Amino acid sequence: MASVNEIATFARQIRIETLRALNHLGFGHYGGSLSVVETLAVLYGDVMRTDPQRPEWPERDYFVLSKGHAGPALYSTLALKGYFPVSQLLTLNENGTHLPSHPDRLKTRGVDATTGSLGQGVSIAGGIALAHRLAGKPNRVFCIVGDGELNEGQCWEAFQFIAHHKLNNLLLFVDWNKQQLDGPLSEIINPGDLCAKFRAFGFVVSLVKGDDIAGILAAVEPVSSPGDAPRVVILDSKKGQGVPYLEALPNSHHLRLTPEMRAELECELAQLEVMHD
Repeated sequence: MASVNEIATFARQIRIETLRALNHLGFGHYGGSLSVVETLAVLYGDVMRTDPQRPEWPERDYFVLSKGHAGPALYSTLALKGYFPVSQLLTLNENGTHLPSHPDRLKTRGVDATTGSLGQGVSIAGGIALAHRLAGKPNRVFCIVGDGELNEGQCWEAFQFIAHHKLNNLLLFVDWNKQQLDGPLSEIINPGDLCAKFRAFGFVVSLVKGDDIAGILAAVEPVSSPGDAPRVVILDSKKGQGVPYLEALPNSHHLRLTPEMRAELECELAQLEVMHD
C-alpha cells in the first residue's frame, strides 16, 4: 500500500510529464488534464489492480476517462506505470501517434474505453460494471466525469441506471473544476448543488478537495455489501491544478500557446522539476 507521500510524488511526476507533453505540442487541454492528476495518482498509484505487462489481464480493475479531453494526464500516468515508454508522450496528437487527443482503446496500450464524445464514457462504465456484476466478477470500475460534461442528458440517464442497479462496483468521480470550454459553469449552465442532486439520484456522496490525496484515498475504500448504494466523489478541484500560472487564468480549458504563455509554462515546468528532484 502506497503512502500519501509516495502518491504525492507520483502526482508530481504525472503533472510534469503532462505539462512537458502539452508544451511540446504547443496547444491542448491543459486545465482539465491537470485538475485530475491527484485522482489518477491515487487510482494508479495505490487503489487499482493493474498489470502494465498484461493490459488485458481479466482480473484488472477498469478505468474510464469519460472527460476524454483529459487524455494527456491519463497518458502520462500510463507511461509512468510502464504501459509504454515515457518518450512516446512527446508524440501527443501528432500524425501517426498512439496518443491521440482523446483516448482510443485501439491505439493506446492500457486504455480501457474510447472516450471523447461527452456523456458516453459514464454509460460505458455503467455497462462494464453491470457485466462484471452479472458474471460474478470482483473487478472494480472507476470513472471520471467532467462537470461541464454533466450538461449532457446522457450522463443523468446513466446515473439513474447505475443507481437502479446498485452498481457499487463502479466508483464515479466528478471533476468539479467549475469551468468548461465556453466559460464558467455558473454562466453556461449552473449545475446547482451537485451533492444534493446525486443524493436524490440514490448515490452516497463524498465531497473532497481535488488535490487532497488522503481525502481521495479515504473516499475510494471498497464497499462492504453488494446491496449498498453506488458512490460518487465530487472533486472540488481547480482548472490547471498545481500550476499557479494556469490556476490564475480566467479559462485554461484549451490553450494555444503564445510565446509569452510558453515562457511562463516552461518556467512552471522547471519549478516542478526542481521540486521533484
